[in-house]
Amino acid sequence: MDLVYLILQVIINGILIGGVYALIAVGLSLIWGVMEIVNFAHGDYLMAAAFFSFIFWSYMGLDPLISLPLVVVIFLFIGFGTQKFVMKRLIDSPTLITIAATFALSLIIRYGFFVVFKPDYRVIRDPLLQGSLHISSISIPIAKMVTLLIAIITMILLFSFLKYTKKGRAIRATAQDREVAKSLGVNVEQIFLITWGLGIACVGIAGAMLSTFYYVFPLMGVTFVLIAFASVTLGGFGSVHGAIFGGLAIGLIQQFGGTFVSPALKDVFVFGVFILVLIFKPKGFFGKY
Repeated sequence: MDLVYLILQVIINGILIGGVYALIAVGLSLIWGVMEIVNFAHGDYLMAAAFFSFIFWSYMGLDPLISLPLVVVIFLFIGFGTQKFVMKRLIDSPTLITIAATFALSLIIRYGFFVVFKPDYRVIRDPLLQGSLHISSISIPIAKMVTLLIAIITMILLFSFLKYTKKGRAIRATAQDREVAKSLGVNVEQIFLITWGLGIACVGIAGAMLSTFYYVFPLMGVTFVLIAFASVTLGGFGSVHGAIFGGLAIGLIQQFGGTFVSPALKDVFVFGVFILVLIFKPKGFFGKY
């Protein structure tokens, strides 16, 4: 019976953290699916969002849960700005150029925060979301449970926007064939702007909620962006559904490996699966490429 409870606890932990991975991966996959740009700065936007939440808490006394809508709006416009002032000029550039550009953007964001905030670890003390919900021998951290709930709501809203709104249908059409969409009257430049805004807003939500139960420091985005790439690769680049599947799968793989083998090796299992997928199923499970 103890083993059953342990397995249930591991599954719950995997789903809780997997929901965060899925939300990060959705933004990454959305940008790739529409624009075919691999955003290496994605993890650093996550870090920046966590720092914004920390700043609002430190200087204004706003809990991350309260400042979340403000962070979402800020990162929506940061996404718009990234497209308008940086990526717009690189739309038709070779893949290597866009990779170099987003990698350079990553370094600028990361070490900009490094200079301003130093390499210190910070933590938000006494957040609104603390403690755990206990069901028999199973413990569910409230902060992670609410984060998963917000991730689910965010993804439902994103799917609804993509499926039922005019702009959402235009995004899907652009992802399928940019030139055909343009010939049908779709303002492709506007779609690119919206795509970057939505993609960065998603990772902004993830970063803000992570700050409620995770250390905030300038290098925190590195690990998360690697896991996001593994999630997107597993699900398939260009597939938002695949990103969700990949994020949850990676969360479960990480937790099972860390619990039943060694905590020090939990990420080894993640990237081991990442390599196997690249070798045997490079398109992922739901990818269009």
